[in-house]
Amino acid sequence: MLRVQRDKLRSGGLTETDMREYGLEDGLHGMEGTKRHQSVIADRSGKIWFSMNRGISVVDPARAVVSSAPAIVQVEGLTADGNPVTLQNPIRFPGVRRKITFTYAATSLSIPDRVQFKYKLEGEDDAWSKPVSAREVTFNNLGSGQYRFRLIASNSDGLWNSAEAAVPFVIEPANWQTWWFRLSGILVIGLAILMFFRLRVLALKRQMNMRFEERLAERTRIAQELHDTLLQGFLSASMQLHVADDHIDSNSPAKPFVGRVLELMANVIDEGRNAVRGLRPASQESLDLELAFSRIQQEIDTPPGIDFRVLVEGKPRALKPMIHEDVYRIGREALVNAFRHSAASNFEVEIEYAPVHLRLLVRDNGIGIDPEVVRAGRDGHWGLSGMRERAERIGARLRVLSADATGTEVELSVPGHIAFQFASDSRWLWLSRLKARTFRKKAAKFPGGKNL
Repeated sequence: MLRVQRDKLRSGGLTETDMREYGLEDGLHGMEGTKRHQSVIADRSGKIWFSMNRGISVVDPARAVVSSAPAIVQVEGLTADGNPVTLQNPIRFPGVRRKITFTYAATSLSIPDRVQFKYKLEGEDDAWSKPVSAREVTFNNLGSGQYRFRLIASNSDGLWNSAEAAVPFVIEPANWQTWWFRLSGILVIGLAILMFFRLRVLALKRQMNMRFEERLAERTRIAQELHDTLLQGFLSASMQLHVADDHIDSNSPAKPFVGRVLELMANVIDEGRNAVRGLRPASQESLDLELAFSRIQQEIDTPPGIDFRVLVEGKPRALKPMIHEDVYRIGREALVNAFRHSAASNFEVEIEYAPVHLRLLVRDNGIGIDPEVVRAGRDGHWGLSGMRERAERIGARLRVLSADATGTEVELSVPGHIAFQFASDSRWLWLSRLKARTFRKKAAKFPGGKNL
């Protein structure tokens, strides 16, 4: 037998709480009606009589008022992975739990079998569950975090009018889920990357040292061959030509030509000696870059009135011999070109010994270099291309900044682990980077300049 709200049935807004089902536990003598002409009839007093298969049942609508007491709900037990847990706050589970089971019950003095339950696990569920009659619920594979199990019950009349029961609990994170474990993992990975980088740098350093030694041996051999063959041949030819010049009459038309040839041969011999000197390994007293660059003006016939300075910034440090030679040759080439072609009155060489790099700067206030010449070079001249090749060979960076009528700047920057014989002190790394940024800003403001 079913009782419904008539008005809501007519309007189509009938809900679960507007219906009431009656059965044997409500006093009915049966659940099936008999096949009679009239199995349901109302008498004059308003009572309704039902002819059931097991007898006659009567209902007084005036007394069919919902008056059952609310169900008293409570959580009776809690187990974690099959192990009982005491229901005392605070409840904490170490590590990840795979299976947590709640058992519960509700007290109803009318019809206990009709009591239903709804539950919600805050931290996992967003809404209440559907009504269930089961007295336990299990949650599997819950992650770490804070949870709150909430439970409500309906009485025998289907009204959810009970006060809820709640059990808060916490599942602590596993070791691999803690912040200190993740931080340790990040540190270990960072150290591994750093160690790999250091080993890689050491391997490249050993490889570069081997290449430098091979180059040194080859350059020494070439210098010896040039000295013993080509230069000796030029010297012999020059001596013979001097003897011939002595036998030529001073009024002879050939006398000036022979003198000019002797001058050319003397220049060639001097340049050859300089080339051989550059090919040979540097001696201990020539390892001072400041002293080496200071002597260049004495080796070149420069016009009077030239202002030439060599500046040193930072504490001088020992360079690897091969790096010293390449840095010197690049700086010498830039300085000699400036002396010969820039028509400048002021020349400056700046050497900076920074913690993480060696920087060489050659600048003048001359007529500048044509941008196309800086980019592609001049036919028959190998100065700029040779400087770039040397810089690339030692892993350095070469920059040429030039502008018409404002001069030229040539900057060579060599990483510290390549240039210096000993590891650099990284305490002043931030200062070096600040200086590098300052130089880039100055280069950007170079009047009409081109960063090539």
